[in-house]
Amino acid sequence: MADSTDARVRSVLDDPSTQAISRVYAMAFLNAAEQDAAGAIEEFDSFVDVLDAHEDFRSVFLSGIMSRDEQLGVIDRVVAPRGTEKFANFLRVLAEHDRLTLLPGILALAKLEFEKRNGQQRIEVISARELDDATLERVRKQISDMFDFEPIIEPSTDPALIGGLVIRVGTKVYDGSLRSRVNQLAKRLQQGSLHEIQSGRDRFSTD
Repeated sequence: MADSTDARVRSVLDDPSTQAISRVYAMAFLNAAEQDAAGAIEEFDSFVDVLDAHEDFRSVFLSGIMSRDEQLGVIDRVVAPRGTEKFANFLRVLAEHDRLTLLPGILALAKLEFEKRNGQQRIEVISARELDDATLERVRKQISDMFDFEPIIEPSTDPALIGGLVIRVGTKVYDGSLRSRVNQLAKRLQQGSLHEIQSGRDRFSTD
């Protein structure tokens, strides 16, 4: 279920205009939460988890199958009695503006903004094999010493790396993998060969 949710979030956030709209709602959500942003994020997260656990309801609730009044009715009957009034009102605003389909993307951006406000940043650490907790903690500590934020490590694997790590910090990539070093060596060897060939051509052309 998590994989399908991640895919939906990526597909939503790949569209710049949709991402911009989602960001506006994410910021508004956090600002409305005021001092209880952590609790608001947890409630939002739990609601999306419930939707993902009931795919049939999710597809109906977030699609155009339900009318706006029907969506508002579900919020009033199901969400409001179980959640906070702020969260219910937030869902009502989304329903009234036909933005409920943006829920996963809004949640993802709200989490990132919440972490940023708390001096945190997500760091992707890619390795050839799954890293144990002790190794991940060492990597986290090293990254923490390098940057002025608290890293949140998101590990993943790529067998093609052979060995070493690739660390992605925002849009920057720090590639310390064996595959990268092999590619660099191959390029240097190729450049050396081209230099020898060119030198030979120059020598013959001047003789």
